[in-house]
Amino acid sequence: MTLKPSQIHQILTNKREEFTAFNREVWEQLQQYRSALHVLSAQGEADVRQRLAKYSGATGARLLESLSEAKNGVISCGLVWQNKEQSLAWVRDRLTGIRTFAVDGSQIYPGKDLSIPIALVQIGWFENPHLPTGGYEKDIALDVMTPIDLQAGNSGEPVDRRVNMRRFEMETQRLVDYIKDHAHAENCLVFLDGSLVATFAQVFDGSSRQFYVECLLNLLRASEKYRVPLVAYIDTSYAQDLAVMLRTLYALPPSDTIHDAQLLNKFITWGDRTPLFLCQRSGILDQYEEQRDRVAFTYLKTTRDNYPARIEMPLWMVEAGISDRIMDWVRGEVIIGGGYPYVIESADQTAVLQANDRQIFFQILQDWAESEDLNLRFSRKMVSKVRRR
Repeated sequence: MTLKPSQIHQILTNKREEFTAFNREVWEQLQQYRSALHVLSAQGEADVRQRLAKYSGATGARLLESLSEAKNGVISCGLVWQNKEQSLAWVRDRLTGIRTFAVDGSQIYPGKDLSIPIALVQIGWFENPHLPTGGYEKDIALDVMTPIDLQAGNSGEPVDRRVNMRRFEMETQRLVDYIKDHAHAENCLVFLDGSLVATFAQVFDGSSRQFYVECLLNLLRASEKYRVPLVAYIDTSYAQDLAVMLRTLYALPPSDTIHDAQLLNKFITWGDRTPLFLCQRSGILDQYEEQRDRVAFTYLKTTRDNYPARIEMPLWMVEAGISDRIMDWVRGEVIIGGGYPYVIESADQTAVLQANDRQIFFQILQDWAESEDLNLRFSRKMVSKVRRR
């Protein structure tokens, strides 16, 4: 049966006070945190650094950049154009000859249509040289995962997780390979679609958690060793690093609902960013070895309506004094992409597996299994679909 809108509406009406109370509590806490952010900007970096130095544990974040140009924790970019043509002219001035590169992935998970677990992982990449003559490079690589790859039946570990891990490994390794191929290039910018801090993996078992950490460590180390700029772009971030820092400095009430992007959104307009901070998050960073204190971040307003995006980068880029230039490159990609980096969007379109790709994969698999005389059984439903194509 379909949903009954009248019942949903009645339930929401009955529980309206619960929503109201939650919103009221969050709003009151948000005002406290925003007031603290205003105080932070007014104090100046010397005082903030001195106060944070008193804490030896994880403080959420530590200041890397001057607050002298910041108001309410935001540095204005001062970019105003009269029309789209002016903004695109600015992009051409910043990005012409700059190679931007991104990777994304897609997968077909094991299912009940096959008698044994088999999965397909595909990654796609896109490189834009930003030349007046145009041109770009895009391609794919894929892997078929066997029952051994999937570790089916081992210790109850979800099979789908093994697929996700393989995809993540292929994506990050492709970025590492690109960095090595463009060692010491001053005209490159590599994008990671996601965070350099693998907090998402903290809920996994120790082996899986370490796997994700190692993939990101390889990426961080490659960027630093070969001096190729790398930015991690998180479009929708619920990180609380700045909120934790403010809580530490000003004894604010704990809150699981206040996150950095929400905190900053009132004060930030398109193109503006926060000062650069060093990520000092508790938990997963303890496994980052020499990279434990080597991940910097800022928040950048990339659309007029949504919360600011979180931008992370290796600390060496801040130390080398190239972060401002890199942030302009990111702004340029966002302008071309209409609010989202064009190079990441293009990598996603290159990598995505469509619905008919699943049928093609199974058709190839069935033909191959028959030619090799393998006992690979397909469900009647899948056989029917394959025969119709």
